Amino acid sequence: MSRVYNFSAGPSVLPESVLTKAAAEMLDYEGSGQSVMEMSHRSKVYDSIIKEAERLLREIMQIPDNYKVLFLQGGASSQFAMVPMNLMTKNGKADYILTGQWATKAFKEASRYGDAVAVASSKDKTFSYIPKVDKSAFRPDADYVHICMNNTIYGTVYHELPDTGDVPLVADISSCILSKPIDVSKFALLYAGAQKNMAPAGLTVVIVREDFIGNAMDITPTMFNYKTHADNDSMFNTPPCYTIYIAKLVLEWIKNEVGGLEKMQEINEKKAALLYDFLDNSKLFKGTVVPEDRSLMNVPFVTGNEELDAKFVKEATAAGFVNLKGHRTVGGMRASIYNAMPVEGVEKLVAFMKDFEEKNS
Repeated sequence: MSRVYNFSAGPSVLPESVLTKAAAEMLDYEGSGQSVMEMSHRSKVYDSIIKEAERLLREIMQIPDNYKVLFLQGGASSQFAMVPMNLMTKNGKADYILTGQWATKAFKEASRYGDAVAVASSKDKTFSYIPKVDKSAFRPDADYVHICMNNTIYGTVYHELPDTGDVPLVADISSCILSKPIDVSKFALLYAGAQKNMAPAGLTVVIVREDFIGNAMDITPTMFNYKTHADNDSMFNTPPCYTIYIAKLVLEWIKNEVGGLEKMQEINEKKAALLYDFLDNSKLFKGTVVPEDRSLMNVPFVTGNEELDAKFVKEATAAGFVNLKGHRTVGGMRASIYNAMPVEGVEKLVAFMKDFEEKNS
């Protein structure tokens, strides 16, 4: 069977060259006579894998030296608790901007540990836009401001960061990490579940400025304390070894085959433009997000007719375009066009959509 075009929001498509190399090394990684999946995380050969993964991530994202890179487990959802437990410890306050389900869940979790306030929300229009927030809306004594950079379900993204003044900024970048350059120095902490743009499910990456480590609440479990993992180079317990190995291969692909994050951004902008340009001119399909806040990664769209939406998803699946059904809170369809989705995949999807429109208008 030939490979389909996988538009899943996560776990998502991976580069074919990465999958090919992983398959070739499955039984014998670089002459070790064993799979990465079965080797000891304390071995010299695995130590070289995890260190190279961190080195590549630092190089590609240009992470400053005063930031720690942590390879953790528990998904981005565990960070909803870890962030306040480690950072909401000076004044016990944090401000949140609600732009979707994940930001809302992060806010609700933080509310269990301190004075968390939702300073803005786009729920009034089904999270179809990014609220414009003046820095006067943030409490000057808040320990941090939290945003979700790219909203996977709703297809919005911050093209410009909010001005938080002197209040540290924290961002969930799960569905946009490595999609374009980002100035890490503007953040106190970044976190991402790797299963959308970086690796299979199982790995969570945290990039945290060193001065925000070591201040955890007394109630913080050992495994939820960033200092635990920073002091042990992400080796306090057995890390998600194989997922980190695949992340290393993906980082090698970005560096050596794509040519870095600037080139990655060019490709992603090209893919997004193909799809958005069609949607803007279509008589059947329409996007659900205000144009100025559209994501490069997740593109939700509808026909306005639930039966027609279902027909499109069914016929698209049969044609080899899979996982296009939209989230239940938005309905319709959603095409997640992450880094590993080739331009060709978007071109063929648009051609299919044109054909479907002609037959169903």
